[in-house]
Amino acid sequence: MSNNLTMNYKLENVEAMWPRINRTYKYDSAEQRSVPCNPTDEGSAYTLQFRMTEEQAKALYKHMKLAYDSKKEANWPAKFTMPFKKDEDGSYTHKAKLKGSYDNEPTRKPAHYDAKGVKLPEDFMLTNGSLVNVAVVCVPYNMRDNGVSLRLRAVQVVDLKPMKEDNPFDVVDGFEAKADTKSDDNPFDDEPVQEPKKVAKKSAPAPKEDAEDLASIVDNWDD
Repeated sequence: MSNNLTMNYKLENVEAMWPRINRTYKYDSAEQRSVPCNPTDEGSAYTLQFRMTEEQAKALYKHMKLAYDSKKEANWPAKFTMPFKKDEDGSYTHKAKLKGSYDNEPTRKPAHYDAKGVKLPEDFMLTNGSLVNVAVVCVPYNMRDNGVSLRLRAVQVVDLKPMKEDNPFDVVDGFEAKADTKSDDNPFDDEPVQEPKKVAKKSAPAPKEDAEDLASIVDNWDD
């Protein structure tokens, strides 16, 4: 029989990837990307992808399996499919989400806390690459497929990374804006000009791990 101890889980010191928990988003098939939306829109959700080490992935998988085994019925498959994606560097990625609403009633937004456990403002923006602890609820299911989803409860920010500008350009030889350039309508002339930060290039996404290889990993973790 399942209980809160079986279903609740906390991930510690994982890397936040594309956090969308300051408001609800849904996938727009026309734009082929996630866009902001109202909580009651169809497909709306708060989502957080995260990157973890192999040790963290193994511990999470074992807890998800415990939750699955405690909930599964006689007609459920004995095992559920590998839920994680393996990256080229050996790390694993997964996601937690919370639906924007149930029965047309908006859900409570997942809370953010700082490292001391102090609740952060409603408009706090978690940035990509930040180190976080994530509280989730394991939800086993058996429908068109079977598995264990992670329902997002709250996020604790351990190390907040600065937000990066979306600059598509590399540094090249050519025109540079001069700090001593004056303009009559520039209200910032008397303030020191800071050197702009060089934005790191985003690395290309790693190729997906072969499904058979992932299945063999799970078999080893089950031992």
